[in-house]
Amino acid sequence: MKVTKIFNNFFQSEKAGGIILIFCTLLSLTLANSSVGENYMHFWHIEMGGHSVGHWINDGLMTIFFLLIGLELEREIYNGELSDIKNALLPISAAIGGMIIPAGLFLLLNFGTSTQSGAGIPMATDIAFALGILSLLGNKVPTSLKVLLTALAVIDDLGAILIIAIFYTGDLNWINLGIALSIFGILLILNRLKVHNLIPYLIGGVFMWYFMLNSGVHATIIGVLLAFAIPFGKGDEKSSSYILQSWLHLPVAFIVLPLFALANTAIVINSDWHHALIQKYTLGIVLGLILGKPIGIVLFSYLSVKFKICKLPEDVNWKAVIGVGFLGGIGFTMSIFITLLAFSDAEHIDNSKVMIILSSLVAGIIGYFYLKTVLKTDVVDEIEEL
Repeated sequence: MKVTKIFNNFFQSEKAGGIILIFCTLLSLTLANSSVGENYMHFWHIEMGGHSVGHWINDGLMTIFFLLIGLELEREIYNGELSDIKNALLPISAAIGGMIIPAGLFLLLNFGTSTQSGAGIPMATDIAFALGILSLLGNKVPTSLKVLLTALAVIDDLGAILIIAIFYTGDLNWINLGIALSIFGILLILNRLKVHNLIPYLIGGVFMWYFMLNSGVHATIIGVLLAFAIPFGKGDEKSSSYILQSWLHLPVAFIVLPLFALANTAIVINSDWHHALIQKYTLGIVLGLILGKPIGIVLFSYLSVKFKICKLPEDVNWKAVIGVGFLGGIGFTMSIFITLLAFSDAEHIDNSKVMIILSSLVAGIIGYFYLKTVLKTDVVDEIEEL
C-alpha cells in the first residue's frame, strides 16, 4: 500500500500527541485533587476579553484542531483512503456503525429524560489517543490497519461535527450566521480564482470565526469550512492545503490538545464518585464507548463486506477489525467536547467526564492487549518496504 508522506507525518504527530494527552490528563487530575486544586481550577475560569480561559480554549483553540481535521479529511477525499469509493466504503460503514450503535444504547437508557441530549457523547473517537495506542504496538501493525483506523476516526469526527452543528446549536442570530457564510462564499471564490496565498484565507477564517461565535452555531465548525475553502491543488508539497496541514501538526499535538486536556479534566474526584456509575446517562456513556463502539464498527463492516459493498484490505483480518473497534471506543477529546455542549449542570458534566476517561481507558487497554495478541509479525518486513 502506497502511503503518503503527509499521512506518516499525521500518524506520527497523533502518536506523540496521544502520549502527551495521557500525561496532561493525569497531571490535571492530580493538580485538581491536590492542595493547589482550588487555585488550579480557578485559573481556567479567569475572564479574558469577556470569556474565561477555558472558553477561549474550547471555542477558540479547538477551532484550529477542527481545521486540521478538515484538512486531513480533504486529503483523504482527494488523495487518500476516501479517494477510491471502494476503499472508502469500509471506513465509512465502520464509522456509521460506530456512531449509530453507541447513540442507540445511550438513548435506550435515557430517551425521554433530561439527559437524552448526551446521545452524541459516546459517538466520537479520539484520533490522538486511538493512534497513540496503536503506535505502541510498533511494527506489528499493518499499514492498512493504521489507514483504516485513521480514516474511520476522521469520518467519525466529521459525524461529530455535523451532530454539533445540527443538534447542539442554540438560538440562531441569522445576521451573524449570514455574514459568516458570506465570508465563506468569498473564500470559495478565491479558491476558484486559484488564489494560493494562505493569508487571505486565514484572515477570512478569523472573521468567519467571530461572526459564527455570535451566531448561535458552535464556532469550531468554522475550522472544517475553512479547510475546504483552502486550495488543495494536486495535494503535493506546494499545495496550500499541504503546507498548512504540515504546519499545524505540531501546534495541535503539543499545544492545542494538551491545553484542552488540562482545562477539561480539572475534576475533583469525591469519595462517592462511584455513585455516578449507576446513573442512566453515565451507564449510557460506558456502554456506548466500551460495547457500542466495537459492536457498531465490526457489525457494519461485516455487513458491508458480506453484501459485497466493499472488501477488507489483504493484510487485515476480522480479528484486527475487532481490535480497531475497541480502539474506536476511546472517545476522550470529542466526547468531552460534546459533553460541554450537551449538559449545563456541573454535576452531569463532571460525572460524564469521569466516565469518558474511565471508559476510554478500558477501551484502550482492551484494544491494545487484544491487538497485541492477534496481530502477526510475519508481514512486517513486506509492509515496511511498501
